[in-house]
Amino acid sequence: MAKGERMSLEGRVAIITGAGGGLGRAHALYLAGQGARVVVNDLAQAAADAVAAEIAAQGGQAIAIAASVTDEAGVAAMVARVMDTWGRVDVLVNNAGILRDKSFAKMNLDDFRLVVDVHLTGAFICAKAVWDIMREQRYGRIVMTTSSSGLYGNFGQANYGAAKMALVGLMQTLAIEGEKYGIRINCLAPTAATQMTHGVLSENSLDLLAPSLVSPGLLALAGEDAPTRAILCAGAGHFATASVTLTAGRYIGAGAGAGEKVVANWDGISDRSDEIVPAYGFTQAERELANAGMGGDRVMAVPR
Repeated sequence: MAKGERMSLEGRVAIITGAGGGLGRAHALYLAGQGARVVVNDLAQAAADAVAAEIAAQGGQAIAIAASVTDEAGVAAMVARVMDTWGRVDVLVNNAGILRDKSFAKMNLDDFRLVVDVHLTGAFICAKAVWDIMREQRYGRIVMTTSSSGLYGNFGQANYGAAKMALVGLMQTLAIEGEKYGIRINCLAPTAATQMTHGVLSENSLDLLAPSLVSPGLLALAGEDAPTRAILCAGAGHFATASVTLTAGRYIGAGAGAGEKVVANWDGISDRSDEIVPAYGFTQAERELANAGMGGDRVMAVPR
Protein backbone atom coordinates (compact mmCIF):
# COMPACT_ATOMS: atom_id res chain seq x y z
CA MET A 1 0.00 0.00 0.00
CA ALA A 2 1.30 3.44 -0.93
CA LYS A 3 2.04 5.88 1.87
CA GLY A 4 -0.63 8.31 0.71
CA GLU A 5 -3.27 5.60 0.88
CA ARG A 6 -2.12 4.40 4.28
CA MET A 7 -2.27 7.90 5.74
CA SER A 8 -5.66 8.75 4.25
CA LEU A 9 -7.22 8.73 7.76
CA GLU A 10 -4.43 10.70 9.43
CA GLY A 11 -5.94 13.30 11.75
CA ARG A 12 -9.55 12.40 10.90
CA VAL A 13 -12.09 12.04 13.72
CA ALA A 14 -14.04 8.78 13.68
CA ILE A 15 -16.98 7.70 15.85
CA ILE A 16 -17.48 3.93 16.14
CA THR A 17 -20.64 2.75 17.88
CA GLY A 18 -20.72 -0.50 19.80
CA ALA A 19 -16.93 -0.37 20.02
CA GLY A 20 -16.45 -1.83 23.49
CA GLY A 21 -15.77 -5.30 22.11
CA GLY A 22 -15.93 -7.58 19.12
CA LEU A 23 -16.06 -6.02 15.69
CA GLY A 24 -16.40 -2.47 16.98
CA ARG A 25 -13.24 -2.82 19.06
CA ALA A 26 -11.39 -4.16 16.01
CA HIS A 27 -12.66 -1.18 13.98
CA ALA A 28 -11.54 1.28 16.64
CA LEU A 29 -8.05 -0.21 16.90
CA TYR A 30 -7.67 -0.35 13.12
CA LEU A 31 -8.78 3.23 12.48
CA ALA A 32 -6.54 4.48 15.29
CA GLY A 33 -3.67 2.58 13.69
CA GLN A 34 -4.40 4.45 10.47
CA GLY A 35 -3.98 7.77 12.25
CA ALA A 36 -7.61 8.60 13.08
CA ARG A 37 -8.66 10.12 16.38
CA VAL A 38 -11.26 7.66 17.62
CA VAL A 39 -14.43 8.01 19.65
CA VAL A 40 -15.08 4.65 21.31
CA ASN A 41 -18.82 4.44 21.93
CA ASP A 42 -20.45 1.63 23.85
CA LEU A 43 -23.35 1.04 26.22
CA ALA A 44 -20.86 0.20 28.98
CA GLN A 45 -18.41 2.90 30.03
CA ALA A 46 -15.92 0.34 31.35
CA ALA A 47 -15.80 -1.49 28.01
CA ALA A 48 -15.34 1.78 26.10
CA ASP A 49 -12.63 2.89 28.54
CA ALA A 50 -10.73 -0.36 28.04
CA VAL A 51 -10.61 0.03 24.27
CA ALA A 52 -9.65 3.69 24.51
CA ALA A 53 -6.83 2.68 26.85
CA GLU A 54 -5.63 0.11 24.30
CA ILE A 55 -5.52 2.81 21.64
CA ALA A 56 -3.65 5.19 23.92
CA ALA A 57 -1.14 2.48 24.82
CA GLN A 58 -0.39 2.09 21.10
CA GLY A 59 0.23 5.83 20.73
CA GLY A 60 -3.20 6.77 19.38
CA GLN A 61 -5.81 9.28 20.49
CA ALA A 62 -9.20 8.13 21.75
CA ILE A 63 -12.04 9.18 23.99
CA ALA A 64 -14.55 6.76 25.47
CA ILE A 65 -18.21 7.75 25.64
CA ALA A 66 -21.03 5.58 26.96
CA ALA A 67 -24.36 6.12 25.22
CA SER A 68 -27.11 4.05 23.67
CA VAL A 69 -27.52 4.63 19.95
CA THR A 70 -31.28 4.62 20.54
CA ASP A 71 -31.02 7.57 22.96
CA GLU A 72 -31.26 10.70 20.82
CA ALA A 73 -30.23 13.01 23.67
CA GLY A 74 -27.33 10.75 24.63
CA VAL A 75 -26.04 10.63 21.05
CA ALA A 76 -26.39 14.40 20.70
CA ALA A 77 -24.39 14.86 23.90
CA MET A 78 -21.72 12.49 22.59
CA VAL A 79 -21.37 14.42 19.33
CA ALA A 80 -21.28 17.73 21.22
CA ARG A 81 -18.44 16.42 23.36
CA VAL A 82 -16.54 15.30 20.27
CA MET A 83 -16.95 18.74 18.71
CA ASP A 84 -15.77 20.41 21.92
CA THR A 85 -12.75 18.10 22.03
CA TRP A 86 -11.70 17.86 18.38
CA GLY A 87 -13.89 20.30 16.48
CA ARG A 88 -15.06 17.99 13.72
CA VAL A 89 -16.50 14.58 12.87
CA ASP A 90 -15.22 12.97 9.68
CA VAL A 91 -16.23 9.33 9.97
CA LEU A 92 -19.18 7.54 11.55
CA VAL A 93 -19.21 3.76 11.68
CA ASN A 94 -22.68 2.54 12.69
CA ASN A 95 -21.66 -0.78 14.20
CA ALA A 96 -23.81 -1.17 17.34
CA GLY A 97 -26.25 -4.06 17.20
CA ILE A 98 -28.02 -6.91 18.94
CA LEU A 99 -29.56 -10.24 18.01
CA ARG A 100 -32.87 -11.76 19.08
CA ASP A 101 -32.94 -14.82 16.82
CA LYS A 102 -36.16 -16.81 16.61
CA SER A 103 -38.12 -18.41 13.83
CA PHE A 104 -40.85 -16.13 12.53
CA ALA A 105 -43.47 -18.44 14.01
CA LYS A 106 -42.05 -17.82 17.49
CA MET A 107 -41.04 -14.17 17.08
CA ASN A 108 -43.19 -11.53 18.73
CA LEU A 109 -43.49 -7.83 18.00
CA ASP A 110 -41.19 -6.86 20.86
CA ASP A 111 -38.44 -9.10 19.41
CA PHE A 112 -38.88 -7.40 16.07
CA ARG A 113 -39.09 -3.84 17.32
CA LEU A 114 -36.06 -4.09 19.59
CA VAL A 115 -33.72 -5.28 16.84
CA VAL A 116 -35.02 -2.74 14.31
CA ASP A 117 -34.75 0.02 16.93
CA VAL A 118 -31.08 -0.66 17.67
CA HIS A 119 -29.86 -1.36 14.15
CA LEU A 120 -32.00 0.92 12.00
CA THR A 121 -33.29 3.68 14.26
CA GLY A 122 -29.94 3.80 16.07
CA ALA A 123 -28.13 4.29 12.77
CA PHE A 124 -30.58 7.04 11.83
CA ILE A 125 -30.10 8.83 15.16
CA CYS A 126 -26.31 8.71 14.90
CA ALA A 127 -26.23 9.76 11.23
CA LYS A 128 -28.67 12.59 11.91
CA ALA A 129 -26.50 13.82 14.80
CA VAL A 130 -23.46 14.27 12.53
CA TRP A 131 -25.21 15.16 9.27
CA ASP A 132 -25.21 18.95 9.59
CA ILE A 133 -21.60 18.90 10.81
CA MET A 134 -20.53 16.92 7.76
CA ARG A 135 -22.55 19.16 5.44
CA GLU A 136 -20.98 22.30 6.86
CA GLN A 137 -17.43 20.95 6.64
CA ARG A 138 -18.28 19.50 3.22
CA TYR A 139 -16.72 16.20 4.12
CA GLY A 140 -18.03 13.04 5.71
CA ARG A 141 -17.88 9.28 5.57
CA ILE A 142 -20.64 7.12 7.04
CA VAL A 143 -20.47 3.33 7.11
CA MET A 144 -23.65 1.36 7.78
CA THR A 145 -23.24 -2.20 9.01
CA THR A 146 -25.51 -4.39 6.93
CA SER A 147 -25.45 -8.20 6.75
CA SER A 148 -25.80 -11.11 4.38
CA SER A 149 -28.89 -11.93 6.46
CA GLY A 150 -30.45 -8.74 5.15
CA LEU A 151 -29.11 -9.03 1.63
CA TYR A 152 -30.03 -12.68 1.14
CA GLY A 153 -32.04 -13.84 4.17
CA ASN A 154 -31.25 -16.23 6.98
CA PHE A 155 -33.44 -18.61 8.97
CA GLY A 156 -34.49 -17.22 12.33
CA GLN A 157 -33.45 -13.65 11.59
CA ALA A 158 -36.53 -11.93 10.18
CA ASN A 159 -36.05 -8.98 12.55
CA TYR A 160 -32.30 -8.70 12.00
CA GLY A 161 -32.52 -9.24 8.23
CA ALA A 162 -35.26 -6.62 7.85
CA ALA A 163 -33.24 -4.06 9.81
CA LYS A 164 -30.04 -4.81 7.93
CA MET A 165 -31.61 -4.51 4.48
CA ALA A 166 -33.29 -1.29 5.58
CA LEU A 167 -29.82 0.11 6.26
CA VAL A 168 -28.97 -0.46 2.59
CA GLY A 169 -31.96 1.69 1.65
CA LEU A 170 -30.88 4.36 4.13
CA MET A 171 -27.40 4.29 2.62
CA GLN A 172 -28.73 4.67 -0.92
CA THR A 173 -30.75 7.78 -0.14
CA LEU A 174 -28.23 9.49 2.15
CA ALA A 175 -25.54 8.99 -0.48
CA ILE A 176 -27.66 10.82 -3.05
CA GLU A 177 -28.50 13.64 -0.65
CA GLY A 178 -24.96 13.96 0.66
CA GLU A 179 -23.09 13.83 -2.63
CA LYS A 180 -22.86 17.58 -3.23
CA TYR A 181 -21.56 18.08 0.31
CA GLY A 182 -18.69 15.62 -0.02
CA ILE A 183 -20.46 13.04 2.14
CA ARG A 184 -20.05 9.44 1.02
CA ILE A 185 -22.11 6.60 2.48
CA ASN A 186 -21.31 2.90 2.20
CA CYS A 187 -22.30 -0.41 3.76
CA LEU A 188 -20.12 -3.08 5.32
CA ALA A 189 -21.47 -6.63 5.49
CA PRO A 190 -19.12 -8.40 7.92
CA THR A 191 -18.71 -12.02 8.87
CA ALA A 192 -16.83 -12.19 12.15
CA ALA A 193 -16.51 -14.23 15.30
CA THR A 194 -18.10 -12.01 17.94
CA GLN A 195 -20.47 -12.38 20.86
CA MET A 196 -23.31 -11.87 18.37
CA THR A 197 -22.25 -14.72 16.09
CA HIS A 198 -21.37 -17.40 18.63
CA GLY A 199 -24.10 -19.98 18.32
CA VAL A 200 -24.91 -18.78 14.81
CA LEU A 201 -21.66 -19.84 13.10
CA SER A 202 -19.89 -23.17 13.57
CA GLU A 203 -17.00 -23.38 16.04
CA ASN A 204 -14.60 -24.45 13.28
CA SER A 205 -15.44 -21.40 11.17
CA LEU A 206 -15.15 -19.00 14.10
CA ASP A 207 -11.41 -19.64 14.31
CA LEU A 208 -10.95 -18.19 10.82
CA LEU A 209 -13.27 -15.23 11.28
CA ALA A 210 -11.30 -12.87 13.47
CA PRO A 211 -12.96 -9.40 13.58
CA SER A 212 -9.60 -7.82 12.77
CA LEU A 213 -9.78 -9.40 9.30
CA VAL A 214 -12.90 -7.33 8.50
CA SER A 215 -11.74 -3.91 9.69
CA PRO A 216 -9.23 -3.21 6.86
CA GLY A 217 -12.24 -2.74 4.60
CA LEU A 218 -12.91 0.51 6.43
CA LEU A 219 -9.87 2.10 4.81
CA ALA A 220 -11.62 1.74 1.46
CA LEU A 221 -15.06 2.77 2.72
CA ALA A 222 -14.03 5.68 4.95
CA GLY A 223 -10.81 7.00 3.41
CA GLU A 224 -10.21 10.06 1.26
CA ASP A 225 -10.96 8.21 -1.98
CA ALA A 226 -13.93 6.23 -0.68
CA PRO A 227 -16.64 5.22 -3.12
CA THR A 228 -20.25 5.92 -2.29
CA ARG A 229 -23.21 3.48 -2.26
CA ALA A 230 -20.92 0.45 -2.14
CA ILE A 231 -21.77 -2.71 -0.22
CA LEU A 232 -18.55 -4.40 0.88
CA CYS A 233 -18.79 -7.98 2.11
CA ALA A 234 -15.86 -8.97 4.33
CA GLY A 235 -14.80 -11.97 6.37
CA ALA A 236 -11.80 -14.24 6.95
CA GLY A 237 -9.63 -11.88 4.91
CA HIS A 238 -11.89 -12.13 1.83
CA PHE A 239 -13.58 -9.07 0.32
CA ALA A 240 -16.36 -8.83 -2.27
CA THR A 241 -19.04 -6.34 -3.25
CA ALA A 242 -22.78 -6.85 -3.50
CA SER A 243 -25.21 -4.82 -5.61
CA VAL A 244 -28.95 -4.29 -5.87
CA THR A 245 -29.60 -4.78 -9.57
CA LEU A 246 -32.44 -4.33 -12.07
CA THR A 247 -32.95 -6.61 -15.07
CA ALA A 248 -33.79 -5.28 -18.52
CA GLY A 249 -37.23 -6.84 -18.23
CA ARG A 250 -39.98 -7.07 -20.83
CA TYR A 251 -42.75 -4.64 -21.77
CA ILE A 252 -46.11 -6.35 -21.27
CA GLY A 253 -48.55 -3.44 -21.45
CA ALA A 254 -52.15 -3.34 -20.32
CA GLY A 255 -55.11 -5.54 -21.10
CA ALA A 256 -57.07 -8.41 -19.65
CA GLY A 257 -54.30 -10.91 -20.32
CA ALA A 258 -51.45 -8.90 -18.76
CA GLY A 259 -51.08 -11.24 -15.79
CA GLU A 260 -50.86 -14.29 -18.03
CA LYS A 261 -48.24 -12.52 -20.18
CA VAL A 262 -46.12 -11.83 -17.10
CA VAL A 263 -46.23 -15.54 -16.32
CA ALA A 264 -45.46 -16.53 -19.91
CA ASN A 265 -42.55 -14.06 -20.12
CA TRP A 266 -41.08 -14.76 -16.69
CA ASP A 267 -37.79 -16.12 -18.03
CA GLY A 268 -37.22 -12.97 -20.07
CA ILE A 269 -38.36 -10.66 -17.29
CA SER A 270 -35.90 -12.24 -14.86
CA ASP A 271 -33.03 -12.69 -17.36
CA ARG A 272 -29.97 -11.12 -15.69
CA SER A 273 -27.76 -10.83 -18.75
CA ASP A 274 -28.39 -7.09 -19.22
CA GLU A 275 -29.08 -6.11 -15.61
CA ILE A 276 -27.90 -2.75 -14.28
CA VAL A 277 -27.19 -1.11 -10.94
CA PRO A 278 -29.56 1.90 -10.99
CA ALA A 279 -28.09 5.31 -10.17
CA TYR A 280 -31.20 6.19 -8.18
CA GLY A 281 -34.59 4.69 -7.38
CA PHE A 282 -36.59 6.40 -10.12
CA THR A 283 -34.44 4.71 -12.77
CA GLN A 284 -37.04 1.94 -12.59
CA ALA A 285 -39.96 4.32 -13.16
CA GLU A 286 -38.19 6.20 -15.96
CA ARG A 287 -37.49 3.01 -17.86
CA GLU A 288 -41.03 1.75 -17.34
CA LEU A 289 -42.50 5.01 -18.65
CA ALA A 290 -40.08 5.05 -21.58
CA ASN A 291 -41.21 1.56 -22.56
CA ALA A 292 -44.79 2.74 -22.26
CA GLY A 293 -44.04 5.54 -24.77
CA MET A 294 -43.43 8.57 -22.53
CA GLY A 295 -39.81 9.14 -23.55
CA GLY A 296 -36.63 9.49 -21.59
CA ASP A 297 -37.42 12.44 -19.29
CA ARG A 298 -36.48 12.16 -15.64
CA VAL A 299 -39.58 11.78 -13.50
CA MET A 300 -38.04 12.11 -10.04
CA ALA A 301 -39.46 14.93 -7.95
CA VAL A 302 -36.89 16.20 -5.45
CA PRO A 303 -38.46 17.19 -2.10
CA ARG A 304 -37.05 20.16 -0.24
